[in-house]
Amino acid sequence: MIYQHIEGLIKKALSMELIKASDVNYVRNQLMGLLSLKSFPEKIDNPSTGSIPHILENIIADAIEIGLIENIFDEKEILSANIMNCFIARPSVINEEFYDRYTQSPRLATNYFYNLSKNSNYIHINRISKNISYKTETQYGEMDITINLSKPEKDPVQIKREREVKQKLSYPKCVLCKENEGYLGRTGYPARANHRIIKVPILGENWYLQYSPYVYYNEHSILFFEEHRNMKIDKTTFERLLVFTDKFPHYFIGSNADLPIVGGSILNHDHYQSGKFEFAITKAKTDFYFKLRAFPKIDCSVLEWPMSVLRLKGTKLSDLVNAANHVLNTWKNYSDPLSDISAFTDNVPHNTITPIARQKNGEYELDLVLRNNRTSEEHPSGIFHPHADVHHIKKENIGLIEVMGLAILPPRLKTELLEVKKYLQGKGNNIPDYHQKWAEQLKDKYNTIHSEEEAKNIIQKELGNKFIKALEDAGVLKNRAAFNRFINKLNE
Repeated sequence: MIYQHIEGLIKKALSMELIKASDVNYVRNQLMGLLSLKSFPEKIDNPSTGSIPHILENIIADAIEIGLIENIFDEKEILSANIMNCFIARPSVINEEFYDRYTQSPRLATNYFYNLSKNSNYIHINRISKNISYKTETQYGEMDITINLSKPEKDPVQIKREREVKQKLSYPKCVLCKENEGYLGRTGYPARANHRIIKVPILGENWYLQYSPYVYYNEHSILFFEEHRNMKIDKTTFERLLVFTDKFPHYFIGSNADLPIVGGSILNHDHYQSGKFEFAITKAKTDFYFKLRAFPKIDCSVLEWPMSVLRLKGTKLSDLVNAANHVLNTWKNYSDPLSDISAFTDNVPHNTITPIARQKNGEYELDLVLRNNRTSEEHPSGIFHPHADVHHIKKENIGLIEVMGLAILPPRLKTELLEVKKYLQGKGNNIPDYHQKWAEQLKDKYNTIHSEEEAKNIIQKELGNKFIKALEDAGVLKNRAAFNRFINKLNE
């Protein structure tokens, strides 16, 4: 069947405009070389049909059957990426095409690049479709909940190989470096042969735009610096984010914080996340307005949100950058014993900001989420981090995506919540010990549960409540009085 699969993949690539008719012989020969095929039938009856990922999986299965590769995760990923690389132009061609379309509109350019990233299987749409996602109503608005099932689990053979192959390689330095573009991959390091990036100059520096291989929301993209340098939130950060919204006004852009615990998973490479998606925080109501005396042209408000968010709005970029920088510098040195906030411990900083930028109704909008990463004996994972009572659901850091109202929950919950659902229905179950107390609370709260659908709805709703609690734990200013103390400091 391998010939049918190859021919089917070529036909599908033609229909999706990955290649043109004049490319067919070249692509077929490249695929034959990768798959160690010496000849090809003159005519193929019944070429494979279906999606590119589906046909690709069949080719990989054939490659395993003929002994070309072993049935090991990394070998399958490397061959898959190399196969799809045969269908993609060189980076220079893709950048030229992107900017040709950009002259017509930024949206046309990103549509082209996003579709290319999906059609080339760099974005793993078939795996992403396995995620469990839904929306749930809360007191702060409608939140997005996702149980992340898209990243495949490594099999025991793969894990053993990674332990045996101890490589001390530093190329690429990390998964965000520009050197990943076209990288073959290796044991324990992802295959990137079909990976492409777009150069985006900002403020005299070279930044690069790519899409996330496992998109958590529509057009989930990453903007990263050309050099491998640490994350840093400063005045230039705000300027870069706002300039990016000038270049791509249909995208929001934000940054993880730059300190451990409150930062994201990658702090050693300066990067931001963007995309075309309206998060719950975008629609958050205003709790109250306030004034920054030094910046009278900036509209300032505190959001009705589980975390501590100041929203600044203005029409002039430089005014907004200066106001945001004032908030950052004041916050970095701000301590408030009544709120359990200390800016430093022995000169180690604790305060930083998670910023989010967008353009809305002809104005720039900056959300500044105040963060603090201090720990204590009571909260060794972080005072302003999800507390122990929600760790059975969410123990990981609250990064940019969660800050904005999209929960990324661990895959273990898929099976664990089924056991909780059985418990609520009075059926035999095998609930993990760390869910037992929560399950008993739900049973007491809802009493008799008559159907599987009712139990499912209850769990989804209460999962949303747990996510809200995790965000509230991460909030640093818990009430109006605490906000007013900080605002007074801003206006000194």
